[in-house]
Amino acid sequence: MKKVLQNVRDGKLSIANIPAPLVQPGQVLIRNEASLISAGTEKMVVDLAAKSLIGKALERPDRVRQVLQRIRTQGLRATWEQVSGKLSEPIPLGYSSAGVVVACGAGVQHLKPGDRVASNGHHAEWVAVPVHLVASIPDNVPTEQAAFTVVASIAMQGVRLARMGLGETALVIGLGLIGQIAVRLLTLQGVRVIGTDLDRGKCELAVKMGAIAAEPNLTADAVLARTRAIGADAVLITAATKSDGPVNLAAESVRSKGRVVAVGAVGLNLPRQPFYLKEAEFVVSCSYGPGRYDPSYEQRGQDYPIGHVRWTEQRNMQAVLDLMGTGQLDLAPLISHRYTIDEADQAYDLIRAGAAPYLGIVLGYPTGAAAEPPVRNWRPAPTGERIRVGCLGAGGFARGVLLPALGRISAFAPHAICSGSGMTASATGERLGFPNVAADESSVIGDPEVDAVFVLTRHHQHAAQVIGSLRSGKHVFVEKPLAITLDEIASIEATLRDIPDRRPALMVGFNRRFAPAARAVRAWFGADTAPRTISIRFNAGSLGPEHWTQDEAIGGGRIIGEACHAIDLATYLAGSPVVRVFAESVGGPGAPRVTDDQSFITLRHANGSVSSVAYLAGGDRAFPKERIEVIGGGKVSVIDDFASARAWSSGRPLTLWKGTRDKGHQGELEAFADGLTRGESPIPWEEIRAVSIASILAVRSLREGLPFEVPTSLSLEWEPAAVEAA
Repeated sequence: MKKVLQNVRDGKLSIANIPAPLVQPGQVLIRNEASLISAGTEKMVVDLAAKSLIGKALERPDRVRQVLQRIRTQGLRATWEQVSGKLSEPIPLGYSSAGVVVACGAGVQHLKPGDRVASNGHHAEWVAVPVHLVASIPDNVPTEQAAFTVVASIAMQGVRLARMGLGETALVIGLGLIGQIAVRLLTLQGVRVIGTDLDRGKCELAVKMGAIAAEPNLTADAVLARTRAIGADAVLITAATKSDGPVNLAAESVRSKGRVVAVGAVGLNLPRQPFYLKEAEFVVSCSYGPGRYDPSYEQRGQDYPIGHVRWTEQRNMQAVLDLMGTGQLDLAPLISHRYTIDEADQAYDLIRAGAAPYLGIVLGYPTGAAAEPPVRNWRPAPTGERIRVGCLGAGGFARGVLLPALGRISAFAPHAICSGSGMTASATGERLGFPNVAADESSVIGDPEVDAVFVLTRHHQHAAQVIGSLRSGKHVFVEKPLAITLDEIASIEATLRDIPDRRPALMVGFNRRFAPAARAVRAWFGADTAPRTISIRFNAGSLGPEHWTQDEAIGGGRIIGEACHAIDLATYLAGSPVVRVFAESVGGPGAPRVTDDQSFITLRHANGSVSSVAYLAGGDRAFPKERIEVIGGGKVSVIDDFASARAWSSGRPLTLWKGTRDKGHQGELEAFADGLTRGESPIPWEEIRAVSIASILAVRSLREGLPFEVPTSLSLEWEPAAVEAA
């Protein structure tokens, strides 16, 4: 399918041919017929992409600070690969479109294939959109106008926040698309509207949309003159500029106790004196309305009860369409240009040049498209003795860390890469040499030319993809965690038992044990059989409760999703699997909403060693992230953030290893490649399963306050039992 993409690195805009997305649970697959270019917002993206690296840095100093912090904690090379990967990831343009439903994911019942809908889908022939970002189009509303729905919802939310009533006066500053729609919506409420914009033509159009007056460079005195010296009851700022001019004009024009609503992206250096003297309110409108940027609402489909939140973003979208259906909101006068998707570059040239006036630019799509979208771009398999890799997932970690490391190993041959949207897979595949791109995982798992599948998706997908790959006879590298439930681990173990003698290798991305510092410490302790005490401290840094890794159903939580690294490292350094686990986290009235990621986990190993994992998210990220201490048999060793390994024995210190920070990502892939040539996994299954179970039981221990034994075998009927007190 065709999709409009903006390359951030070189500033080039392209109409890419990529696999169409697959519909997921809670989503709607739509064949677009029209989409609207939001010239103000999209021009900012295009202009930013065209800037040099220095220009981008000056534009986003917050990102520069994040990069510098990451260099301090992860090193220059790892940071550069991640930043390079991010810059190479294209940005899809567009967020207001309309088309026809092709398929509905699980949980979507009120829409059916063939229904006409508007959504916040990108400029693409096919889009997969969460159901709360989709609204039904009345039969009498033209698709071109329905494509305005999301942009119009932004205007509607601003109008709602203005809280206007019959006979009141509003000033609208900025008469682009959103400003024009705001003018019309306000007039429908019986509000007298005054408008201003630098463009005289837009002012004239605003009068046609219902404004009583609209002039370029309108002054506060002119507003007072038209309001009997009262001032505007409310001011909507719908301009897009870095200037503080609109805010200053709003402050001077609003009446005492009035309200200013910032809808557009404008300078926000508020003048204190006029707001203070008038005790005026200032509100920033958040996009389409309540629910925007809330993953529970948008991604997980949890609606807000109508009695508590009358106007969500989806309800705003539907209200816009209903007004179109009654004929009260006619947006046809706002359409200034029409292009096909193949001519999208001409539309953006028009916006960049600014040589001719424009307002509503609509992209059209073929209406006779096939009923089933293409889901992959496939080429013949390469020949040779290399291990042909199929990759599921092309997220930030895959792009920035693991796949670049894989590309440095000659034993691997990139063959196919898959992502749910198809877009990230296409961009990553082109950059890292994957000739085949897909949107459906079955194309990769079922490809007879793929030797090894790399599972790099979100955590809740790991188990099913591992099982499917093993049953297809593929070797599997799965990024941690292996699974997020005990039932999933039991199913994986049952799959391994059911495979004939020549079963594929299974490895989990527990990279710390392959770090040079960890290997040096393990080698130094050697065959010493004395039990060891191991202390591992993670300064993990905080993640908000809304982050997907904190969602137990998707990420499993940070103990299962990341502290498993420390449990595996303890296993490796102790030379023995975990047999018992106990955990406690912070609490009390001052505790945050999520406490699991501020916890201590105590582990007992089969050989008598004891480990303590401190997974701590309450600190400062500038402090070094990881410190490991191993003590036993008259020896002490310390690993500092995987940049050095020191030891003390017989009263003398020595350096075991020192170098650039290396957490073992390259080493684990080299070990996997070497293991495949020898027909074995670099990490024994017994250790993988014990680490994975211990991580899950650590969370269980947090909930129940009891220690748990790690079983030596699992079944789907197995239930963990707490250790009985003596």
